[in-house]
Amino acid sequence: MIRSLLLACAAIVAAPLGAQSFDGVVEAQLRPGWRLADGSHMAALQLNLAPGWKTYWRAPGDAGIPPLFDWRGGAAVSVLWPAPEVFHQSGMRSVGYDDTVVLPLRVVPQRAGDSVALSGTIDIGICEEVCIPYRVSVAAELPAGATKPDSVIVAALADLPYSADEAGVRAVTCSVALDAQGLRLRTEIAMPKQPGAETVIETADPEIWVAEPRSWWEGGRLISETRLTHMAGGALALDRSRLTITVLGRDRAVEIRGCD
Repeated sequence: MIRSLLLACAAIVAAPLGAQSFDGVVEAQLRPGWRLADGSHMAALQLNLAPGWKTYWRAPGDAGIPPLFDWRGGAAVSVLWPAPEVFHQSGMRSVGYDDTVVLPLRVVPQRAGDSVALSGTIDIGICEEVCIPYRVSVAAELPAGATKPDSVIVAALADLPYSADEAGVRAVTCSVALDAQGLRLRTEIAMPKQPGAETVIETADPEIWVAEPRSWWEGGRLISETRLTHMAGGALALDRSRLTITVLGRDRAVEIRGCD
């Protein structure tokens, strides 16, 4: 499914859309941020999208393209993901962002106390009427002496999903069953009810495709059912302790790691 989507998008770019310029659709920059007390550095990737366009979260859904990051500069970079939105179009669900996207970056310098000349190439999907792959390049100096927090990055950090403990999750259970179409996964989350809640389920194996879950409430439990398929068509092994379940409600997002 995902490979077919990527090939379809590449074909779109190579056909009539290949002659068009999308340079005005996305503006990308690195916000240099500030040095933290533990010696790491908080920076951010900012994407400004033209009206009507959107880009995708780390798990983009059936209609999206997952972002890929290639960082350079002698530092370890972790991307932090603010709560995304859910989009429904043409009977398919995608998960991502529109307007301005700020992704905080936790950067660990190779040598403590050094400034970091960070650069990167990021492959993303952007969508309006059609979805296309797009590449942006960014670079910035992250000075070791910067100590004042950037309010834009602080706001993005405040929009990170709640943890299970913060959201009052009481229990998470998973059950699996095998049928002719693959592996069925059912999750049950005991938690305070979230209006409009939808779930996104991720496995630790990027080769496992997770179908869009069907979710509903039963009493104080959010129940989701989905189907898992190995992209190569072979057998798959599911480590339930390494599942990530993100609950996206109208009021808040909750990220849950692992299930019993």
